[in-house]
Amino acid sequence: MTGMTEAGERLAADELRTLFLFESLDDEKLAYIHEHGRVKRLPAATDIFVEGEPAQCFYVLLDGTVSLTRLVRGDRVEISRSSQRGAYGGATQPYLNDERVQTYLQGMRAITDVTLFTLPAEVISTAMRRWFPMAMHLLDGLFLGMRTTQTVVGERERLQALGSLSAGLTHELNNPAAAAVRATSVLRDRVAGMRHKLAMIADGRLDGARLQRLVELQETAVKKAASAPTLSPLETSDAEDTLTDWLDEHDVTSGWDLAPTLTAGGIDVPWLEQVTAAVRPDDLEPAIRWLTYTVETELLLGEIDDALGRITGLVGAAKQYSQLDRAPNQTVDVHDLLDATLAMFNSKIKPGVRVVREYDRSLPAIPVYAAELNQVWTNLVDNALYAIGESGVLTVRTGRKDDRVVVEVADTGPGIPADVRSRIFEPFFTTKPIGDGTGLGLDISYRIVVNKHHGDIRVDSEPGRTSFRVSLPIAGPQPGTPDGTEA
Repeated sequence: MTGMTEAGERLAADELRTLFLFESLDDEKLAYIHEHGRVKRLPAATDIFVEGEPAQCFYVLLDGTVSLTRLVRGDRVEISRSSQRGAYGGATQPYLNDERVQTYLQGMRAITDVTLFTLPAEVISTAMRRWFPMAMHLLDGLFLGMRTTQTVVGERERLQALGSLSAGLTHELNNPAAAAVRATSVLRDRVAGMRHKLAMIADGRLDGARLQRLVELQETAVKKAASAPTLSPLETSDAEDTLTDWLDEHDVTSGWDLAPTLTAGGIDVPWLEQVTAAVRPDDLEPAIRWLTYTVETELLLGEIDDALGRITGLVGAAKQYSQLDRAPNQTVDVHDLLDATLAMFNSKIKPGVRVVREYDRSLPAIPVYAAELNQVWTNLVDNALYAIGESGVLTVRTGRKDDRVVVEVADTGPGIPADVRSRIFEPFFTTKPIGDGTGLGLDISYRIVVNKHHGDIRVDSEPGRTSFRVSLPIAGPQPGTPDGTEA
């Protein structure tokens, strides 16, 4: 940035009064501006000030053309251009009661040779506070009050999101836990039944060879139950009917009650014929019931194993989501973060909503602030599910573009109206009804992605398709660069 010098050309007081910023000042105030201001001339293609550097000067355009720029993904993007005499920029808020070092919020560049009137930031601050005390109190309240409100509401939104996800996680954990308890209770009864039936068929009526053959059939039944194929509803019904008929023909009582268990365990008529060859007719029913208990026991153990696996998976997802016991900045696979976030939303995904994962598994692990990045995924997924409603498709896609990892969260909702699309990242702006949203979710996401990770977040929307794309540098946030986070 080109700095301000003490010596230099002053702008005549009469000419100062032709600038709309100063035209209403009385002579004393105009003299103060005249005394401290200087004229600065810069050639074309020169940076007048650079975004992010300490805000030291206030600039007013006297002649020439300038452009205002913002840094987007490391590229300087022009947001406006002006040749209007009196256009201003630079240190526009030095008068606020803010203890932090203020920086330029944009950059300004000379497109042609330019002539500028410059004032030190401290001069603007002193003048504003001395001349307009009431206005300064109002502006302090507006800017600093808004920042405080934004912080408080942002924390509240995080707590609400955490509460909602915690309730969902509790619900998700309750289902497999209840299944495990139920299966354990039934398993206890079935083991007792197995002991009873075993006593009936092993009371001396079976010789050693027949008993050995029955034990071999039991082992076969266990293996069949462990690898039983998944049947369609029609196939299941047909198989149960076939087994019921066979059991009735062989005088096994309540065959209709045994058939579903045997079918689920992969047992068929040819296998049952092996049982008839192993025992006498009088021992057939106890033997089949004993083997049925064996099959059901194996199936129940499978249910318990599945339920405990789901519980372990959910606890792991919750730990991954919250990043407990982990460093705030770590190198992670972004897919692990996405899967953990989606797992936390299981209870909120309506039956009519289909979740599609299109992952590029070749992506490298990247250094990120994982817990905060999960907040971004939470906000984007929550908004997408809200837009989809009862039915639609939520797509989570990953890929690579140049030196960045790109994550896309897309939905088939009604889309974001074009007239408000440019405002969706503004604090407190929301398209949701009053009470449904605070308007800080996307603002928080923007600050985490852009300021914290030096990435980018963009949106494309049309009816039936809205897509948020987050790009993150593979190299991660560079050491020593400001993260831009707000207090």
